[in-house]
Amino acid sequence: MNFLIRKLCFGNPVELAGLIKKPGNDCLYSCFILAILCSSIFGMSVGIWRAPLQGFYVAMKFPLLIVLVTVGNALINGIFAKVLGAKLTFRESFLAVLMSFTIASVILASFAPLMLCLIWNSPPVTDPHSAMAHHGILLFNVVAIAFAGVVSNLHLYKLILHLTESKVEAKRIIFSWLAVNLLLGSQLSWIMRPFIGGPKGAVEFLRDNAFVGNFFEAVFHSAKDLMF
Repeated sequence: MNFLIRKLCFGNPVELAGLIKKPGNDCLYSCFILAILCSSIFGMSVGIWRAPLQGFYVAMKFPLLIVLVTVGNALINGIFAKVLGAKLTFRESFLAVLMSFTIASVILASFAPLMLCLIWNSPPVTDPHSAMAHHGILLFNVVAIAFAGVVSNLHLYKLILHLTESKVEAKRIIFSWLAVNLLLGSQLSWIMRPFIGGPKGAVEFLRDNAFVGNFFEAVFHSAKDLMF
């Protein structure tokens, strides 16, 4: 496992391509296990501020979100790769996407001690200033996820460029994959909320209205409220 983590974090496209083209499913299973474990660690650190039970819920939800987005992306992205003329098999597309999410999960797990440190030094939920603590934890969460996403997608781009040997083709593939990732990931995150849990919100696995509305509708209404 340490060997796999080192290769994923270094992001050498030749080594990653070697893992993808290696026969057997050892890389597939190892990446899935690693992504689940690392995302669970980060999820626990995100939700524990609201309540230990919320931390337990998010430790289950975050890996589930990663797996669902990975599988959904792999299915759609495999089709996009063929449409865009890439000489990638479905297995290669699937493993490339899975490696990207595994890299992001490893990076997020490395942020977990910092998140716990922030929570330790933040006012508890019962404190009158807990709303400010909630905003700080939310901001740190966004920065951590954004950083992990940027690094993992840079590694993914280098891998796709190595596999396709065409900058134009690699850019088309990576942009189409990022679009799918944004649409699918945002909506699944909306359905599976809450993650951090607001000071006045209930401790729950899913909200009663989880399937009501969508992420982009909420963003639109928030923007409209700010402007008007």
